[in-house]
Amino acid sequence: MDSTPQIRIGTAGWSYKDWDGIFYPPGMQRRKEHPLEYLAQCFDLVEINTSFYGHIKPELAKLWARRVSANPNFVFTAKLHRSFTHSPLAVMEPTSAASIKPNDEDEKLAREGLEALASTGKFGALLIQFPISFKNTSLNREYVEVLLRQFIEYPRVLEVRHSSWDNPETVASFTQNNVAFCNIDQPVIGRSLEPTEHVTSGIGYVRMHGRNYDQWFESENRDDRYNYLYKESELTGWKEKIERISKKAEVTYVVANNHFEAKAGVNALQLKHMLTGQRVRAPQPLLSHYPELKQIADPLSDKAPESVSLRI
Repeated sequence: MDSTPQIRIGTAGWSYKDWDGIFYPPGMQRRKEHPLEYLAQCFDLVEINTSFYGHIKPELAKLWARRVSANPNFVFTAKLHRSFTHSPLAVMEPTSAASIKPNDEDEKLAREGLEALASTGKFGALLIQFPISFKNTSLNREYVEVLLRQFIEYPRVLEVRHSSWDNPETVASFTQNNVAFCNIDQPVIGRSLEPTEHVTSGIGYVRMHGRNYDQWFESENRDDRYNYLYKESELTGWKEKIERISKKAEVTYVVANNHFEAKAGVNALQLKHMLTGQRVRAPQPLLSHYPELKQIADPLSDKAPESVSLRI
């Protein structure tokens, strides 16, 4: 059995209007290719984020898996629908176990999509993401335990953003339940969770949200908070954390969520280069829009992808 640590790097989502002409060729909607076919030539991972807003349709899950089949190492992770993790009025009120209100239909639809994705052999993990207002209280801990059992058949990753969860008791509980702790990079404001490197299951998980302090909580447009391009010096610190995480995990997923104008693609490629020491491949539009990538990246060819997961 190969015990060499594996690291898969990718982006949170792939379908953004502002990626047209920046990550993808102009007029992508009119082309025969699917965006995932481009993504799978650059990365071995993508995190499905549309599943947070609407349940995955089984037929789409199978279509997505076919679109990345040229890369045998490619996997999806998926965010659990917000009905399980956020108050319906999350913008106006704090989220807690008392305000989260999933129903039987939510569970039915969530399972249909997740089962379809799992059946393709391309499903890496289920991301259960709570907002910063979800604090470490006895009521919330009880809710989390029930939710984790509810989806116990899937590899589970829990993202909490409030610093009250960062303690030995929580880490021990995650380990006991075989649930991965999501290590995040976000603006550290008030009681926001600071960067961690916890490994509590066979999965190591890292999500990089950017550090847009000015617009993190104040922005009127949800996408503005993700308008952040990491500097090389900032990525270096995470490279070292990821390497340490990967030595404790069987597989490590690294997701760039700073998606505004495909900045996530830029930083994910830079991290991939840092961790492998090898040149990477990037879409020509991305190289044109971010010319600094030319130092480490070559344009995609028309050949089928031969991407492999990182081994360090």
